[in-house]
Amino acid sequence: MNAWNKELFTLLWLLIAITILGALTGHFIALLFLLMLFVIIKQITQINRFEKWMRSGGRGKLPKTTGIWEEIYYHVYRLRKSEKRRKKKLSTMIDQLRQSTEALPDAAIVLGINDEIDWTNKAARNIFGLLQVDKGQRIQNLIRYPEFIRYLKTGNYKESVILPSPTDNRVTLEVRIIPYGTGLRLLLAQDISQIKKMERMRKDFVANVSHELRTPLTVLKGYLETLLDMDDQHSPLLTSSFIQMQGQTERMEHLVDDLLLLTRLETQQKKTECVDVPSLLEKICEEGDNLDNGLGRIKLNIETGANIIGEEQDLRSAFTNLLGNALKYSQVDSPITIRWYQNTKSLILSVEDQGEGISKNDIPRLTERFFRVETKRPKKISGTGLGLAIVKHVLMRHDARLNISSELGKGSCFSCYFPIERICNKQEA
Repeated sequence: MNAWNKELFTLLWLLIAITILGALTGHFIALLFLLMLFVIIKQITQINRFEKWMRSGGRGKLPKTTGIWEEIYYHVYRLRKSEKRRKKKLSTMIDQLRQSTEALPDAAIVLGINDEIDWTNKAARNIFGLLQVDKGQRIQNLIRYPEFIRYLKTGNYKESVILPSPTDNRVTLEVRIIPYGTGLRLLLAQDISQIKKMERMRKDFVANVSHELRTPLTVLKGYLETLLDMDDQHSPLLTSSFIQMQGQTERMEHLVDDLLLLTRLETQQKKTECVDVPSLLEKICEEGDNLDNGLGRIKLNIETGANIIGEEQDLRSAFTNLLGNALKYSQVDSPITIRWYQNTKSLILSVEDQGEGISKNDIPRLTERFFRVETKRPKKISGTGLGLAIVKHVLMRHDARLNISSELGKGSCFSCYFPIERICNKQEA
């Protein structure tokens, strides 16, 4: 018999007893009232005991009682015991997670809704010079680099930010923020000093080698031009050899020039001037028309007269590379369309051709250095494989991005998106 049935059975027997006693004495209503009063007082007493027991946290032994209240106490006790087991298991998992995070070589900081520090690991305390007592402090009060504060305020955490360690200027950190939960964020910082050092060594090596190659190439080119002028055309093999040597020397010169340009783009400080883009595009298109494969093919559409803040020589290099690629990788009778236009968010330069197109698998690699699409062509197309790498670096220096859309056999469209904030007035510059 369960507790509820037992309670009802007891109450039924009491009602029968009251009914019999009331019939014998003639006081049935009074006896029934007393029974109801007794039951109410008993339940109120039990509720009071239960409330006191819950207020104490349910600690200690279960209060002695009978009937349905005994079952209630027992079920609550089981629920609390199960909850304690879950809390203990969760606490163990959290401790294990914190211990594993504490052992990470990278810095990890948990930030609250108001940028306050909720937790740090050992690496974070060492790299940023934080203390245990800094918990609850706002992170920007402790890491005061302007680049980091701007990064934190923007809320755009797709990219990372590079900054020196507050405890050691020789250490370079790459900081990234990962949002999770409701308003919480995880700040991760990685020591990239060695990577930066290797990158500097690579840039220095490329720059030094390129400079060193320039002198012998100039000498070789001069002697080849002299030999070609002295050639009497009596030996076709000798004449052909001179021409091929001159062609390869010029190719090496272009390669060295492109490498030096890339090095400059990576190392030199940015300049700020107001560039007349429509005028620049007109000059580039005029130069393209003078080429053998560009005559009458280039169509320029200037749909906005907006100028942008930037470096004219770098923009000229990027735009010339895009136009040159369009001319090289399309038929000599197919048109090239260049548009300079504006939408609500960007100023856009697009260079569209109707050439051979590019496969989707190759598009992500186009801006890699020396990468060239392997395609069977009747005639080999010359180039250094650095043109789009130069375009990419120029756009990065102008806070712009390159979008490439292409379809095999139908052509390609290269679009440069400049932020609208770069608009300037040439007269005021």
